[in-house]
Amino acid sequence: MVSFFTNLINGLSLGSIYAIIAIGYTMVYGIAKMLNFAHGDIIMIGAYISFTVITTLKLPTAAGILAAILGCMCLGITIEKVAYKPLRHATSSLAVLITAIGVSYFLQNIALLIFSSNPKMYTSIIPFSHMIIQIGAFRIQTISVVSICVSVLLVILLQLFINKTRPGQAMLACAQDRGAASLMGISVDRTISMTFAIGSAMAGIAGVLLCSAYPTLSPYTGAMPGIKAFVAAVFGGIGSIPGAMIGGLLLGIIEILSKSYISSQLSDAIVFSVLIIVLLVKPTGIMGKVIQEKV
Repeated sequence: MVSFFTNLINGLSLGSIYAIIAIGYTMVYGIAKMLNFAHGDIIMIGAYISFTVITTLKLPTAAGILAAILGCMCLGITIEKVAYKPLRHATSSLAVLITAIGVSYFLQNIALLIFSSNPKMYTSIIPFSHMIIQIGAFRIQTISVVSICVSVLLVILLQLFINKTRPGQAMLACAQDRGAASLMGISVDRTISMTFAIGSAMAGIAGVLLCSAYPTLSPYTGAMPGIKAFVAAVFGGIGSIPGAMIGGLLLGIIEILSKSYISSQLSDAIVFSVLIIVLLVKPTGIMGKVIQEKV
């Protein structure tokens, strides 16, 4: 029972990181109707920025976290303006998909040129992250609690921003109908850029949390978490922020329990198998909605 509870907390911790990343995917898809497969590599860039600011420049921890957030925001906006905006009205969605994959490889190779392929030990920048919280027979790492709390806080703040502010309402309007939103005086271009900025900022936070929990940093650090977060977004219902949160948490729990009780080598296969089963039963995901298109 103690072992199961510990694994459950670890699964929630990992799942909360997936959830933060998945929210970036689901926001971009909900508003821009495209899949930003470079999102996982923005996580890696954010982790390298915080690592460089703290380790090389010897600046405080808060400066490293802030630099990761701002750096990823600027990177997300730049990627949207340079790579995706010219293809917004492309007749084939395949062009956008190929471009996203190209941007992903571009970011990986830039990181290889700057930082080399040698993995770096990422010293956690979350204070007391590896302290153990003892509750009776249960032992929990502080970083697990921090990851869960940060993800819940971010989702609450994001929901308040979307539902209670004018820019958030503009995002909802663009997600519903970009043409109608434009006719009502909403700047679609500015709204999409803001969406990329927010999603990329969350990717920067996810990079810090991910490398604090699993302290190895390389140019490929964000590749697999990015794919799994995309799975979480689809699992929860892509386009739904609460769905991305639920999908990420469930994915993390499934992965950790699979590693602990079945096989560490088969855990990824089990995760993707569960996704296939869910989509066969409910193709829109857990919280996705069926959209009726008029012909």
